[in-house]
This record gives sequence, C-alpha cells and structure tokens, in this order.
Amino acid sequence: MSGPNGPAGRSIANAATMAVLDTNAANLRITTYDTSGGAAAAAAHALADGNQLILGPLLGEEAQRVASEARAAHVAVISYSNDTSVAGDDIFIMGNVPSEAIARVVREARSQGATRFAALIPLGVYGERASNAMLAAVRGSGGVMVGMESYDRHGGTIAAAVRRLKAHGPCDAVLIADTGAMAAQAAAALKTGGGLRPATLKTGGSLLILGTELWSGEASVAHSPALRGAEFAALSDQRFERFAASYRARFGSAPYRIATLGYDSVLLTLRIARDWGGGSSFPTTRMYDRGGFLGLDGPFRFSSKGVIERALEVRQVRGGTVTVISPAPTRFAD
Repeated sequence: MSGPNGPAGRSIANAATMAVLDTNAANLRITTYDTSGGAAAAAAHALADGNQLILGPLLGEEAQRVASEARAAHVAVISYSNDTSVAGDDIFIMGNVPSEAIARVVREARSQGATRFAALIPLGVYGERASNAMLAAVRGSGGVMVGMESYDRHGGTIAAAVRRLKAHGPCDAVLIADTGAMAAQAAAALKTGGGLRPATLKTGGSLLILGTELWSGEASVAHSPALRGAEFAALSDQRFERFAASYRARFGSAPYRIATLGYDSVLLTLRIARDWGGGSSFPTTRMYDRGGFLGLDGPFRFSSKGVIERALEVRQVRGGTVTVISPAPTRFAD
C-alpha cells in the first residue's frame, strides 16, 4: 500500500472494496494490511486480528513469507503473485502465470502449421519459468523444440543470443519471453542477417514471433515494425473497460490492469463462502470446481496443485493495432 509498488497495491485494494460494494456483501469484511513494512509481519497482524482468509500478496518474493505464516495458522491464501512454487496446501495462486500464456500461443501457432519452435529467454526467475513452460507447451502440442538461448537483460547480450539461436537452424516460430520493448530488439535481430528461416506455414511463410502476457497493455508493441505479425496470448479486455469506467467514477483515477485480481478474488470468495459460517476454516475444497468460475477477466479455475488456469485470447500485431485473432473460450471444455 506504500513504497514503489504502493500505487498497484492501492488499485487492487480499491477494486476489492468495489466488489464488496457492487455485490452488497454482508457476510464478508475486507481489511487491508500494508506489506511494504514486511510481508510476514503484515500476515502475522492479519492472523492475529482473526482473519480466516488472506487475499494477496502481489509480489512473488512476499508470497513465500505470507504462505509460511498462513500455513502455520491453517489459514488459506489466494495469492496475486505468479510464484507457483508456494502453491498447494491451501495456498492458491491467482496471478497471471507465464505457462498459461505460452501454452495458449503455442497451440495457436501449431494450428497455423508451425512445427519447429525456438525461444529467447531472459536470465532470472521469470525466464526460468518461461523456459520450462515453453518446453512443456511444445512437447504437449506435438511440436519440436530446435533451440533455446538465454541472455542477460542488463548485459546487452541479446544480439549474441540471437546469433546462437540462428545456429540451431530453421524453425517456424520463436518465443521471446520478455517485455515488448526487449522483444522488439530481439525480433529485429532475428529478421536481419539471415539464418533462421521457417518451414511451411499457413501464415504465408514468414518467421512467426511469439510473445507472452508481458506484452499486454504495452502501447509500443502495436507500433513496432519488428513485431508486425507477432502473436501473444492475454486476458480478454471485454469486461475491463466497463470495470475501469466504474472504478474511475468511484476513485477518480484509472485502475491498474491487475486491479481485476482484487475484484475477482472477492467474487470468488463470495461464491465459495455462500454457506460458510464464521469460526470455521475457509472451505477450500470448493476451489477445485472443474467447471471454474467467471470473473472480470473471464473464466478461470484452479488445478489440483492450486495454480490458476485461465481462458486466454490470442492477439496479433498488425502495424499500429493489436487485433484478437483467436477469442478466449467462454468455458472450459473438460
């Protein structure tokens, strides 16, 4: 609620309050605790106050500390982080995990005829998760992984990583698991100097650049010549504009895109807690409903490991605009 991440935290907290007001919820009280002074201390304070469910935190480095406090007290957590390593044992991950977006865009690329895949991955925790997700997605879709190269975001090594990737030979699609700005640099290098060439694609034969959920909301993506034709998966914005208008009317400013996590987590809590009486543990078994739940960001559900599964759309960059080429499913087929 304060410090460098305070604006995002306040936006999420406002959205949670907004959900309580919109639903006239009389059986739920939301109390906000500031983690900027220490996530473990904030969680301990919340537990000492008698709270029986924790929503948050947002940051991955705080998720471990909150989970440790909550598990010791046998209190469930619905975390907004994407740190899946803490999931399980009544700790649920609701943040946008890269594996979902990568699996979705790989499936879309396969439907367009892509068979051979490669990837450029930044060093770090996000890069490690993205690389594992890419390998699993390509293997699960029946494709072939021909090469994967890593680079240091701060070391200027992306050009060298591109040169190494080109040495692996032809491929149809390359995932760049980074922000739109970094992806534009890498894509420009991939498309110059020869080396990578695609096999037969339904898209017309040009190398297909793939991105992750990090591209969503980045205005520079639409205007980057190097990313023209690139594709990435993201949450649908179909309901977000109406939410944003209502948020601005209430709080006088625009919400962060991730504010919907606060809103949807309250809707989820109310759905699960319809028959939940105070003084007993939160009924977490209901969180595993395979039919899923509906929120501002569309359908979602939790895996047996407590990690969120979302219905995502696929977008394509088309010279100044970003267009949806594969809408998000309206429900889970399985």
